[in-house]
Amino acid sequence: MYKNNRFGGRGNSGHNSRGSAFGGRPSFNNRGGMNRRARFMPKALDPRLFVREAIEATPEEKIIEHKFSDFAMDSRLLANVEAKGFKEPTPIQDKALGVALEGKDVIGLADTGTGKTLAFVLPILNKILELDDQTALIMAPTRELAVQIRDEMRSLIGNLPIYSALLIGGSDIRRQIMDIKRRPHIYVGTPGRIKDLYNRGVLRFKDTQTVVLDEMDRMLDMGFMKEIVEIMSYLPETKQSLLFSATMNDSVEKIATQFMIQPVKISVKSGATSQNVEQNVIRANGIANKVKVLQDLLVQDHFSKVIIFGRTKHGVEKLSIELLEKGFKAGAIHGDKRQSQREQVLRAFKSNTIKILIATDVAARGIDVKDISHVINFDQPATYDDYIHRVGRTGRAGKKGYAITFID
Repeated sequence: MYKNNRFGGRGNSGHNSRGSAFGGRPSFNNRGGMNRRARFMPKALDPRLFVREAIEATPEEKIIEHKFSDFAMDSRLLANVEAKGFKEPTPIQDKALGVALEGKDVIGLADTGTGKTLAFVLPILNKILELDDQTALIMAPTRELAVQIRDEMRSLIGNLPIYSALLIGGSDIRRQIMDIKRRPHIYVGTPGRIKDLYNRGVLRFKDTQTVVLDEMDRMLDMGFMKEIVEIMSYLPETKQSLLFSATMNDSVEKIATQFMIQPVKISVKSGATSQNVEQNVIRANGIANKVKVLQDLLVQDHFSKVIIFGRTKHGVEKLSIELLEKGFKAGAIHGDKRQSQREQVLRAFKSNTIKILIATDVAARGIDVKDISHVINFDQPATYDDYIHRVGRTGRAGKKGYAITFID
């Protein structure tokens, strides 16, 4: 009934992942018109975009010009970096740290997972240690990424007298207002909540000397252009701006031109999708059949840590319930979950308490989890940029990864 495919898994023999995968078409009713459901579905991407052999990467000699000790950082901060076990900078850190520590504006083009957080956190912490009476603002596209930045920053702060506040939606705003009243040095948050707190008269930026726009292209994709422009206009004219993005499109360029002063552009891009990710499709018609094929994949041992992407919050939640009922260790994150629930699921996934994470695109942006073996697109992405983002969750640190996309 089943046959092997090149993932070592099984696919329904009536729904193979080979040549017939590219013959899909919209559904039509018996009068020749397109069904109502098909009319309102986003236009499907060409399935050939989802098929690609993994290329065995030839080891490239990374030319790292500095050690962390070469940079002009406070000795206490440097000691914390070394205590964390960081032996040498990543390429983006190697190129960006010196410039950022000098106080210059920086545009850093780098993918998620390249260590860019340290490239802006270390200069901020060093500046605050030098001059205590200033603040920094870090904006990120999603709650998860903001939490991740805050956590990484805390681990570097250690016992240093530097304090931060996390300003994100889905969490108690009264607690965040209390945190702001304690006058932290660093605000980390999402544009919507930051603007809300400013409009309430709680948050002010007169002492803000550094602003970070992380994953700028994602923030703009998610419709935050208006909020970002507004927030940037509230900041002092004299400040340091650090912008990090995976791509440099016209919208990102517009923000950089409007708010940055002679920025130094640094690029360590590694390509559109990971070279060492095997990408393929599986044809499966109907939800019930897709769930059955999905379960047949997930029971295989080498599907050791899996992210499954769905299109809607309702669909993601329903799929997670079905998998839990079948005995799979799974959890879901989406916009209807409370922030505390989302953080709990992510912690369980990172610690291998659960092996399967089901997520919408928005909820999963910025997630950086090690050793993800497979990405499964239960629902096709709306855009190829979304696909690139999804696939980028696997195949990291030189390991081979796998991406599977279900098509009708």
